[in-house]
Amino acid sequence: MQNIPVQNFSFISFKFSGFYDLGEWKHFLFIPYFLMFLLSTTSNSVLIYLIASQRALHSPMCVLIGLMSVVDLCLPIFFVPNMLLSFLFNWNGISLAGCLIQMFCIHYIGAFQSTVLVWMALDRFFAICRPFYYHEYMKMPNFLKFVILPAIRNIILITTMVSLAGKLQFCIKNEIDHYFCEHMALVQLACGDISLNNIVGLTAAFLIPTADVVFFTVSYLIILGSVLKSGKPLLKAINTCITHIIVMAVAITFALIAFMSYRIRNDFSSSIRVFLSTMYLLFPSCFNPIIYGIRTKEIREQFFKFMSRIKFLPPCRNNPDRSIVM
Repeated sequence: MQNIPVQNFSFISFKFSGFYDLGEWKHFLFIPYFLMFLLSTTSNSVLIYLIASQRALHSPMCVLIGLMSVVDLCLPIFFVPNMLLSFLFNWNGISLAGCLIQMFCIHYIGAFQSTVLVWMALDRFFAICRPFYYHEYMKMPNFLKFVILPAIRNIILITTMVSLAGKLQFCIKNEIDHYFCEHMALVQLACGDISLNNIVGLTAAFLIPTADVVFFTVSYLIILGSVLKSGKPLLKAINTCITHIIVMAVAITFALIAFMSYRIRNDFSSSIRVFLSTMYLLFPSCFNPIIYGIRTKEIREQFFKFMSRIKFLPPCRNNPDRSIVM
């Protein structure tokens, strides 16, 4: 808790100062972050196009994978381009209004990374553990019951968190030790009592990504047990579940370490905290298209068909009847 008395002024513009202890070396971070952003943007765009254009991929599971790709495509766009420009040209400024908008977009869209995984886990649970009732469960009116509550939870918690941050006065300094407007990175610059902001931030962290990952993990463990009881090969069961759990476990570990590093005494350097904060957003966006896209049989088959058409069909400028049919 901060006991700094409230001042008569409040900063309305800020400057990002993440990785400041790296000095001039931070400019070289442009390369890895640009490559990760390029991988995320390209892979998710291709996956979205395939699922939208190929009628064979309009199953509930593939639609959910497409929704995941939309989330993974949008999330880095809210902060990575600005971070890359900062690395190259030291363009570090942002207004308070812009900061709050960026905070809302990142945290709100980021919340759906884990929430979509819950919906996907439900789809797999119904398909594997309740196969005779799968189509009944996956009818839109029934499935909406599982969609609405998490969506309402996300918007209430994130809106509350950002609204409380917007009511603060910022009189300590106007340098945000980060490369995007993470909640606590901004709130810790406020003068006055921030205990309520701290509590709401922790509540959002544990009720959204942590709760989702626990539900997701339990669901896949039940699926794993069901597959094993059915007599299917152990390797296939492990291949179906464990990879998904590992990726989300790594992402949630990054997120929780980053969140808690603001609230407890620790020896974490500023650069490590900023790195972990960017990784819990970028890491899933880069690897989800591979895990949920290419490793899904139906999507993989359509992807290879799509690539073979691009490679082997001649240009259709003079013969419109030979255009590629998607």
